[in-house]
Amino acid sequence: MTLNQRIEKFYDQSTPLWLDVWGEHMHHGYYPDGKVGTKTHAEAQVDLVAEILRWGNIHTATQILDAGCGVGGSARLLAKKYGAQVLGLTLSPVQAKNAQRYNLEAGLAQQVHIEAKDMMHMIESDQKFDLIWSMESAEHIADKKGLMEMFYKLLNPNGRLIMATWCHRNEPPALESSEQKLLHKIYDLYHLPPMVSTEFIERLAKDAGFREVSSDDWSDEVAPFWKAVIQSVFQWKSVKGLMQAGWPTIQGAWAMRYMRKGYQKGLIKFGVFQGIKK
Repeated sequence: MTLNQRIEKFYDQSTPLWLDVWGEHMHHGYYPDGKVGTKTHAEAQVDLVAEILRWGNIHTATQILDAGCGVGGSARLLAKKYGAQVLGLTLSPVQAKNAQRYNLEAGLAQQVHIEAKDMMHMIESDQKFDLIWSMESAEHIADKKGLMEMFYKLLNPNGRLIMATWCHRNEPPALESSEQKLLHKIYDLYHLPPMVSTEFIERLAKDAGFREVSSDDWSDEVAPFWKAVIQSVFQWKSVKGLMQAGWPTIQGAWAMRYMRKGYQKGLIKFGVFQGIKK
């Protein structure tokens, strides 16, 4: 089974549970005070989108690509905020089907279009976008260099890339064997190729042609989300859903403890990035 097939199967099986536990957003939440309990999961997730848009200084956009859109939570927020047309791509047909239902319920079926498609196939597309939004999906892409080059190609002149993705800490010093061991547990359970550092992604963005490239580490602001997730998923209602979702989803839930440990050790980093096409 290829990496993409494993990712598709994982999200096809796990999405119904996550929708039941959290709702339409499938990414970290934002906790500026570093504490869980001051807001709901959904509020924290919407706050993360808002904070990244503020950080990226995004004021207008008419054509947006949500690359790795899940069930389209961010896509709908972007469509409403900017009055934009949004194309969202996910590997999971289950996610795409749920996204289309959410779009109808939100009255956004004419603005937000979700497809079950490998985002890397967009390299063959002639479509152009003012904004490319990539929220916690780039960690699933093995060819990070090709990804950055594709994003650059798909943008209009002066178009902007905003990306948030899981990274490992910068090097040097080189990753220790214990760190590599922890990372490989996360790779195996979440179906990820090897992570890279925030500095590495910045270099790739510059090499692809982006100008005004910058990044930031928001690990402290999002790491508390894993405590909230663990508390939610192991409530009785969620445990029943976990059992029904199957073994890959159970493994994914088990991997939460490794993510939390990675953040605590400073090994896992939540990197946010932006750049402008020349």
